[in-house]
Amino acid sequence: MAGNALIGDPNKDTEDASETDLAKHDEDDYVEIKEQMYQDKLASLKRQLTQLQEGTLQEYQKRMKKLDQQYKERVRNADLFLQLETEQVERNYIKEKKAAVKEFDDKKVELKENLIAELEEKKKMIENEKLTMELTGDSMEVKPIMTRKLRRRPNDPVPIPDKRRKPAPAQLNYLLTDDQILEDLRILNKQLKSPKRPVSPSSPDQMPTIPMEAPSQRYEARIEEGKLYYDKRWYHKSQAIHLESKESTKISCVISSVGTNEIWVRKTSDSTKMRIYLGQLQRGAFIIRRRSAA
Repeated sequence: MAGNALIGDPNKDTEDASETDLAKHDEDDYVEIKEQMYQDKLASLKRQLTQLQEGTLQEYQKRMKKLDQQYKERVRNADLFLQLETEQVERNYIKEKKAAVKEFDDKKVELKENLIAELEEKKKMIENEKLTMELTGDSMEVKPIMTRKLRRRPNDPVPIPDKRRKPAPAQLNYLLTDDQILEDLRILNKQLKSPKRPVSPSSPDQMPTIPMEAPSQRYEARIEEGKLYYDKRWYHKSQAIHLESKESTKISCVISSVGTNEIWVRKTSDSTKMRIYLGQLQRGAFIIRRRSAA
């Protein structure tokens, strides 16, 4: 009995050895499985890399589709912005073109009116000069004075030339309006040509006299840089005014243009135009007053 106890149970030793082998086998299987999982993951990553390079990877295609949508939306917005900006530029161009055409037409009309006014003024001056020449005839001609020259003696000094100032030509100061002057000149011209009332140019007492108005108040009036300075006030084109004449008539007008020696005004009642010379304003034939534009 004691001998059997010392020898031990062989079956029990066999079971212990089997358990040790089994644990070792399980550990080898775990390492093998882990290695296999690593190889599978590595192969999957390589396959995905290949698909990415070929452009067939599903995640890549999904993200590319999203980027393509964003790109198309941005291009569409840029096209809309370009269209709106182009339409705005076209509208501004048409507006500026119409304004330029209107300004050109206004300037052309104004230039034509100013030139017509200047030519009419020159025409009236020439007619006045012609009537004045017909009125005076040869009496205004300066005839040379016949002087007798003596021979200079050998001992006489050399005569010094006369340096006295030459007399200024005769000037006519008109205190009447242009229409009154023309009418008086026509009457005088008829009287001079009439055989019933001969007039000698050497007898000034028999000359008919031009009726002269009493000198009235003088006003300061001048034109500078396209503006009228009158009675310590400045007036410009398109300004509303009251125009008063000697007959105490008061007219509402608008200054249509400012020339070099005259202004043109347009009546607000019937839109007719009148020309007012600086001389008429200075003599008080017409008086300008400001008024508020209605």
